[in-house]
Amino acid sequence: MKSRFHSLFVNALTFSRVPLIFAFMAFAVTAEWRQSWVWTIPACVSMFLAGITDLLDGRLARRWKVVSTFGKLADPLMDKVFFIVSFPTLLWLIGIQGDNRVHLVVMLVFTVLYILRDQWVTFLRAVASTYHADVSAMWLGKVRTALSFPAAGFIYLYLAYHNYLPDAWNGPMLAAVYLVEAFLIVLNIYSCAVYTRAYWPYIRRAIESSSEDSEA
Repeated sequence: MKSRFHSLFVNALTFSRVPLIFAFMAFAVTAEWRQSWVWTIPACVSMFLAGITDLLDGRLARRWKVVSTFGKLADPLMDKVFFIVSFPTLLWLIGIQGDNRVHLVVMLVFTVLYILRDQWVTFLRAVASTYHADVSAMWLGKVRTALSFPAAGFIYLYLAYHNYLPDAWNGPMLAAVYLVEAFLIVLNIYSCAVYTRAYWPYIRRAIESSSEDSEA
């Protein structure tokens, strides 16, 4: 009974990432629309809690020994929902503020790379799984995901409050934001390369098998 409760709690924690990140989007858009810093507070809280769920669900599952195949599939799916909602929201905020076109382009590249990387890795895993390969997340993928939550929060903090900062702080803060975004862009590209290299033998086998079927 206790194990069942722990399992349900961990799964609920994992799935809570979805309403939390949609709450972030709603509060962030409202704050910008109404030009009110008050709404940025629940937006920040929602983003923070979404990150906490990613930090805790896996740890609790291992601690309580309720790791399951369902959980292994649900957790990366919830991460993808986080990326698909949070980063386009940040992109929208940069665009609606309209005071930095360079940042808009950087965030556009950042967002597109994140979404494409996830779709590509999902494809690689799907092909590899047909050959009974180990498709569990690599350490690089876990690091990328773990860094994405605080990065999204940091970018939002800058976008939400940079107009309230002293002018002397804006330059260094924006430089720090660019540094975070550039690092994660490079990490995404490197992650794509690592996953592609790891699963390429299965992709090649699938292509060869497809060619043989076509000839037959």
